[in-house]
Amino acid sequence: MKKRFLGNTDIEVSPLCFGSLTMTPFQSNLTVEEGAELLCYGYDKGIKFVDTAQLYENYQYIRKALDYIPRQDYIISSKTYAWNEELAEKALKEAMESLGTDYIDIFLLHEQESEHTIKGHYEALEYLIKAKEKGYIRAVGLSTHRVSGVLGANKYKEIEVLHPILNKKGLGIADGTAEDMVEALRQSKALSKGIYSMKPLGGGHLIAEIEEAFQFLKKCEFIDSIAVGLQSKEEIDCNLSLLENGIYPEELKSTLSHKKRKLIIEDYCIGCRNCVKRCGQKALSLVDNKAVVDSSRCVLCGYCATVCEDFYIKVI
Repeated sequence: MKKRFLGNTDIEVSPLCFGSLTMTPFQSNLTVEEGAELLCYGYDKGIKFVDTAQLYENYQYIRKALDYIPRQDYIISSKTYAWNEELAEKALKEAMESLGTDYIDIFLLHEQESEHTIKGHYEALEYLIKAKEKGYIRAVGLSTHRVSGVLGANKYKEIEVLHPILNKKGLGIADGTAEDMVEALRQSKALSKGIYSMKPLGGGHLIAEIEEAFQFLKKCEFIDSIAVGLQSKEEIDCNLSLLENGIYPEELKSTLSHKKRKLIIEDYCIGCRNCVKRCGQKALSLVDNKAVVDSSRCVLCGYCATVCEDFYIKVI
């Protein structure tokens, strides 16, 4: 795959970014060895960019893969919810120590909603900028599920990289349409910001339109890379084919057609409401003191599982 620079940075990324949340205990629950093997398989196929986060608790998978993958040839992006200097410093140190590296290529503020939340997290952003000046980070930015998050980022020249949700139907965009997000991101690109998108299939809702979904994103000239959650070699091969050739390989359809992910909530749920509060898509609610999911709204991010203290929620 031909790499391209991420906006105005000196960071070259592959067109496909390995979304690593899917391999964790919150989703497919791969062993560290299995997850590392997938990352290495993807690397050999040309996927030299991985997206992770402090929340995902999966740095060990990437560290194991770095036994095989040359660090200087692999782009790592991580994210943190830190809002002040202390928490940002802790998040960066955790990432570097857990990954066994002395720098992180891209560090993002996680799930920013607007210019107001950026202001509220600016102390953390300032720390990341200073860490970049010292060589611990190569670029800073934010992830967002909102058009207002992108528009807010566009007001800050120090925010270099954006990681927004985008798909052909706008599924998961909390405050607008796909067209609204496209317009905001075109403004970002005009400001030379790097963009790697997420949720191209809207949490699995667009699987029946998978070729059209990828074609839509390929036509978005402002996107530098597309992050896709990957949990098998077949999924890696399929997504590479879709991105490079626009084709869903016939030989993989029978293998992958039954793999429709879904959110599972165990019957043991005690109705604590943590997941309901956490869900940015408003896909969860309590019925008879048990959490239930509205599958039409769920984008299978799995973030609800991270706040379930009893581990009753999982994406499979």
